[in-house]
Amino acid sequence: MAEQAYTVASDSETTGEEKTSPAFPEIAIGIDIGTSQCSVAVWNGSQVELLRNTRNRKLMRSYVTFKDEVPAGGVSDELAHEYDMLSGAAIFNMKRLIGRVDTDPVVHASKNLPFLVQTLDIGVRPFIAALVNKMWRSTTPEEVLAIFLVELRAMAEVKLRRPVRNVVLTIPVSFSRFQLTRIERACAMAGLHVLRLMPEPTAVALLYAQQQQQSAHENMGSGSEKIALIFNMGAGYCDVAITATAGGVSQIKALAGSTVGGEDLLQNLMHHLLPSMDHIFSSHGIEEIKRMGLLRVATQDAIHQLSSEMSVPIDVDLGNGTKISKFLERAEFEEVNKEVFQKCETLIKRCLCDAKLEAEDVHDVIIVGGCSYIPKVRNIVMSICKREELYSGMNPLEAAVRGAALEGAVASGISDPFGSLDLLTIQATPLSIGIQADGSNFVPIIHQNTTTPVRKEQNFTTVHDNQAEALIFVYEGDEKTVEDNHLLGYFKITGIPPVPKGVPEINVCMDIDASNVLRVFAGVIIPGAKCPPPFMEVRMPTVDDGHAWSAQTLHKTYGSTLDLVTVKKKGQH
Repeated sequence: MAEQAYTVASDSETTGEEKTSPAFPEIAIGIDIGTSQCSVAVWNGSQVELLRNTRNRKLMRSYVTFKDEVPAGGVSDELAHEYDMLSGAAIFNMKRLIGRVDTDPVVHASKNLPFLVQTLDIGVRPFIAALVNKMWRSTTPEEVLAIFLVELRAMAEVKLRRPVRNVVLTIPVSFSRFQLTRIERACAMAGLHVLRLMPEPTAVALLYAQQQQQSAHENMGSGSEKIALIFNMGAGYCDVAITATAGGVSQIKALAGSTVGGEDLLQNLMHHLLPSMDHIFSSHGIEEIKRMGLLRVATQDAIHQLSSEMSVPIDVDLGNGTKISKFLERAEFEEVNKEVFQKCETLIKRCLCDAKLEAEDVHDVIIVGGCSYIPKVRNIVMSICKREELYSGMNPLEAAVRGAALEGAVASGISDPFGSLDLLTIQATPLSIGIQADGSNFVPIIHQNTTTPVRKEQNFTTVHDNQAEALIFVYEGDEKTVEDNHLLGYFKITGIPPVPKGVPEINVCMDIDASNVLRVFAGVIIPGAKCPPPFMEVRMPTVDDGHAWSAQTLHKTYGSTLDLVTVKKKGQH
């Protein structure tokens, strides 16, 4: 059993669902893999239960160590001391790294972690390695996550005394569809089938809907619609959602997400305490990694203490004559991280604006995630939402995984005689999806915060006379230029008749189904044609590692010869 627990399929061995189906529906487990810690929960027949590991812990550290022949994660192997995790042999923060290319600022910020992160800055997957017996052992974020998921699965199977196959995972709002495919690949490598990938605040919204439903039942009423603002900030990401809840139905009105989190607060403070940090730790030798770990632990401890104290002492000897000895004030910490907190404010205000709501329209304000204990974070949310009290009906560190477990039971087709699972979440698109047109502009076809399932289309036309072909580049994001958004894939359509520019119409249709699968249809519209060219159907994303090279090569090869422009609607100039 032990050997089997650590079997991880390679990328080429990942398969689809198993052919056999059990006589009774298997209840999917919910997993919340945070940047720094994780948890597992399941519907036990009457309520959600968080599973505990062999050390009776519900919250486990998200890391994998490679110091022995068999890699071990924070589920079954708890390191004796924080410094052991920072020796170079442990890989963590994989949630910040997975699905990102080496030109990503988040990847470059990760170079200050006590393991190796190297980049070529050409748009491919970064090189990641752990220090094992004074040698680098290369790995990938997918492999690290898969090893960790294997341990979580083994733990769940022991606790539940049954095989575990299906899972609902929580994800950040800002994750691109390319990153979602990487999460799914890691799950497949660990032998898990993903029923849902659920944005973290959406999972919290489902838990809130159940609580409101139970409250309505207890009060013998149907329960009127309640608007809740959910602010979730962990070590790696910050998410905001606004949900309208009534009768167990939760409709997501708006979503907003960013890659700011506790890791940024930590890195900023480390740089503040040791301005020459980047130069000192640049070589990533054994001694440098040890010193980096010492500084990281001291800084983490200071941030935790500042949640309850106004000032804390920091006294750490990094060796080579480098010592840090000072009192750190809470106000100083807040000033150092002024930009991070401003981004949090912007997300909340943007979400309220997208939902077309004022702060006074919100009934409950919910703060969850590890950073919810930071006084400045709480003050920002309460100030914008004009609240003196926050919603206290859920544990900030358990809310997301409890929501994922509820979704796991609902998606598994489990019925509850008391109606506790009569729940429905009406999802919304966290990011806009569109194509490159009008030069290098991003033209959204499905806009952010559109209710799903959804099908939208738009017409485009040619840029050049007698243009016979067109390249369709599909992007996801909310920036105006395509370079600042996520490339999901590309394909070529042919059969455009040889006519002047602006005459032919190319229809691009995008469809997101109930399973969140994105399909793009594109083809030429020729009025009155007996045999019009067939429409192409492509499931997105299609890109893989190195996709930036491919896109750049296509641009260099064709230039603007295969470009499209938006067809102006009647009355539009």
